[in-house]
Amino acid sequence: MFIFKLKHVKSPEEIQKFLPLHFRYLDAHYETREFLCSGRTVPPGGGIILCSVPTREAAEALMVQDPFYTEGISEYEIIEFEATKALEDFRTLLQQEAK
Repeated sequence: MFIFKLKHVKSPEEIQKFLPLHFRYLDAHYETREFLCSGRTVPPGGGIILCSVPTREAAEALMVQDPFYTEGISEYEIIEFEATKALEDFRTLLQQEAK
């Protein structure tokens, strides 16, 4: 499991310009069930994506597809973690994703 932590480094105008492409990127990876949740940080300035793929290489391969990454809108940090505690419903989802 990976957390993508995005920090915006461009102006709000540049962010808005690429937001539709970023949303399409997110939607595509929700369809493949690689992304579990995402959203902007509070206060605004970046975002978080919770990603369920088996390896760091797979996570990096997803990262480089994001228009926010390719256009230099955001800096990415990839954090790998192992979920050792979770709500029952979330554990069930993770077990389904592992199949």
